[in-house]
Amino acid sequence: MKIGLDVMGGDFAPVSTIAGAILAKKYLAPSDEIVLVGDEQKIRAEFSKHNGSIDQFKIVHANDVIEMGEHPTRAILKKPQSSIAIGFELLKHKQIDAFTSAGSSGAMLVGSIYSVNNIKGVIRPCTSAVLPQEAGGVSLLLDVGTNPDAKPDVMYQFGLLGAIMAEHVYKIKSPRVALLNIGQEEEKGNLSSQAAYHLMNNTSDFNFIGNIEGRDILRNKADVIVCDGFTGNILLKNIEGMFRIMMKHGLTDDYFERFNYEKYGGTPILGINSSVIVGHGISNDIAIKNMLLLAKDIHDAKLSNKIKKALAKVPGELL
Repeated sequence: MKIGLDVMGGDFAPVSTIAGAILAKKYLAPSDEIVLVGDEQKIRAEFSKHNGSIDQFKIVHANDVIEMGEHPTRAILKKPQSSIAIGFELLKHKQIDAFTSAGSSGAMLVGSIYSVNNIKGVIRPCTSAVLPQEAGGVSLLLDVGTNPDAKPDVMYQFGLLGAIMAEHVYKIKSPRVALLNIGQEEEKGNLSSQAAYHLMNNTSDFNFIGNIEGRDILRNKADVIVCDGFTGNILLKNIEGMFRIMMKHGLTDDYFERFNYEKYGGTPILGINSSVIVGHGISNDIAIKNMLLLAKDIHDAKLSNKIKKALAKVPGELL
């Protein structure tokens, strides 16, 4: 397969992206190709600092960059020669099988929708985060920022998207799907949460187990945890903040080390007609390497095709 990498995306690009690509190449099959999208002169200059062979990679030149603070939609339209815009053109025309970037997550979402489109029936694409569980394994939290004002029918779809990813990427059989709430009782929460619960309860589309409270999200009580993007983003950044404080004070063990973002590489945009992975803006070489390997796993799992098949079975009133 061919994996596109936005070499210019991220706080430490192109240093971290080139180093990460070289690392990833060691773990990929010889038939897997990494396509480096970015300023060719900078790419070659950075490669000169490494022992890796640039002949093992393909370079597609892009002379512009979408910065983190730019408006995503305007930037995609006004910067067609940016590394993200060109990456999506390659993806649209099937010159690459997956596209990855640690750059602007907003631009990656907009580029996905404009270039490869939502899967038919998906109301809003979303992103997820991996939560390491106390007794082993992981759970998926979604959405984590893409949809701050998600409505009940959108959160219902999050449950379906998360269940498909948990089963086919993380190999969790019949994943337990829970709704993040302020109590376990059916009537708890705001109106949106109550309505989402009503839609999810007794569904046959996924294994819904009810509400889950914030204190239980790391206690192996659910495999997929659904919430709106506003709540999910705050929760995720709170966990990241606590991890940084613990590392600063030397409070760590094997479990807490699993919270290190670089181990997971990034998150796929779920609900689009291709494989697009968004990495953390502060990604180092290890995180970039794992982002590229995750792209291969997502592509090999044929995740978008499985989502299409699952949505074809969902009642029309929920699409």
